[in-house]
Amino acid sequence: MRAVIQRVNQASVTIDNLTKAVISQGLLVLLGIEDRDTQADIDYLVKKIVSLRVFDDEAGVMNLCVKEVSGDILLVSQFTLMASTKKGNRPSYIRASAPDIAIPLYEQFCTALEQALGKKVRTGIFGADMQVSLTNDGPVTIIIDSQNKEY
Repeated sequence: MRAVIQRVNQASVTIDNLTKAVISQGLLVLLGIEDRDTQADIDYLVKKIVSLRVFDDEAGVMNLCVKEVSGDILLVSQFTLMASTKKGNRPSYIRASAPDIAIPLYEQFCTALEQALGKKVRTGIFGADMQVSLTNDGPVTIIIDSQNKEY
């Protein structure tokens, strides 16, 4: 699993001109899933996401996590995060899981994230053509790959 996490002042998802989800201060999490991902990948990423100290404390130092600032999370599936650009100029998405594998993992991820956060996580709709709007705060953008823990 690969996640792009952005600290936001606001973020929203619109589908067919209808707003599906909106958050204010918090994290926008774009999530890519591949076939080899397991519950261990979910556990690893969820723990990292809710524990990331990317919000400013009273001294202006990034020292607080999303829970400590009562922030929200907007979770959006994004198969293009699994793109391979090794050959040519057209990305290959062969590593991205098909819906029959990805949807259950995405749903498990969302449930685990809600449990760790202690409140509802807002979401897009898996596989939908979504328009994501955000105001990146900082900007702060973190990439975490459960298969490559060097990030």
